[in-house]
Amino acid sequence: MLSRTDRSPVATWWWTVDRWFLSAFLMLMGLGIVLSFAASPAVAERIGLESFHFVTRQIVFMVPAVLVMIGISFLDQRLLRRVALLMLVGSLVLMVATLFVGMEAKGAKRWIHIFGLSIQPSEYMKPAFVVVCAWLFAEHSRQPEIPGNLFALILLGLVVALLVAQPDLGQTILILGTWGAMFFIAGMPWLWIAVLGGFGVVFGLAAYTIFPHVAGRIDRFLTGEGDTYQVDMSLEALTRGGWLGQGPGEGSVKRILPDSHTDFVFAVAGEEFGLILCLLIMSIFAFVVLRGLAIARRDDGDDFTRYALSGLVMLFGFQSIINMGVNVNLLPAKGMTLPFISYGGSSLIAMAISMGFVLALSRKRPERRRAVSLTTLPDGATTVS
Repeated sequence: MLSRTDRSPVATWWWTVDRWFLSAFLMLMGLGIVLSFAASPAVAERIGLESFHFVTRQIVFMVPAVLVMIGISFLDQRLLRRVALLMLVGSLVLMVATLFVGMEAKGAKRWIHIFGLSIQPSEYMKPAFVVVCAWLFAEHSRQPEIPGNLFALILLGLVVALLVAQPDLGQTILILGTWGAMFFIAGMPWLWIAVLGGFGVVFGLAAYTIFPHVAGRIDRFLTGEGDTYQVDMSLEALTRGGWLGQGPGEGSVKRILPDSHTDFVFAVAGEEFGLILCLLIMSIFAFVVLRGLAIARRDDGDDFTRYALSGLVMLFGFQSIINMGVNVNLLPAKGMTLPFISYGGSSLIAMAISMGFVLALSRKRPERRRAVSLTTLPDGATTVS
């Protein structure tokens, strides 16, 4: 047992880390392994791999993910900002390289091979981008003469340009939504709200006009016509599962659902374990977001922590909403993983880094001691101020 009087780094971490957050993240990781056993064997067999190929890889990636998350949670704010800045620069360089030497899949270049590993740089860019933008917003709030908001806007433009060039419009929308929410929390003027809202409308119309696959997905969502096979099978799986599910390993729709281990793992959870598990998963995601916003709201003395923590949990929440919304046909089809649950090494490690940042930012810190001065009154009494 670790004593409260123990001043070692591990003991200090244990007594200051938010154990509610830590428990929620570990629970999601555990559910990811369980659902990998349920969803991935059928996919592996269908493409000629060993049945537990994806399960093994998920477990292998889970170990460094946990270590990375806990390791980052030890960082103080200064080191955290430096790590985020270095990670942002590195991921942007790799995103540029991906456009030239990356692997092309379904008309998009989002992956690059490094030392035999396939990496999606945009996944690592997201948490770093949030932290750096939070620092820029905070510096502008602390010293208005510093153009932090302008630098954050320029950085947003660079990131959006690289994502559109891949193209990856789903991640673009995710970044735009998170950045806009952070800017709003940082005190966005109403004029900026109008300008950025107009930009969002123009961007949406341009994407619909320029990219045929985007127009196709939106048209299929609105009309229900065309190739809606995956969404239809997802709804069928959720319907068959009912409240309690078909039972572990008893699902049948997952065998014909192409992306059952990644984009549609939520549907597999519903088919085999029922609506009860789906509601539990949704509750954990909601708990993380609401707790993060509550902690950020209480941290009135530190703008950077407030902006960064809010941005990270909203990024986490928006991504989960997009994935689950597609599964239940409330949003147009978009390939986006369910944090900590969907199969994917880059997504898992990047999300572990992001939530490591959350654990680091939400750690309890000693309250600032107020300066004490003695004032002598005319009658000889003294007051403390």
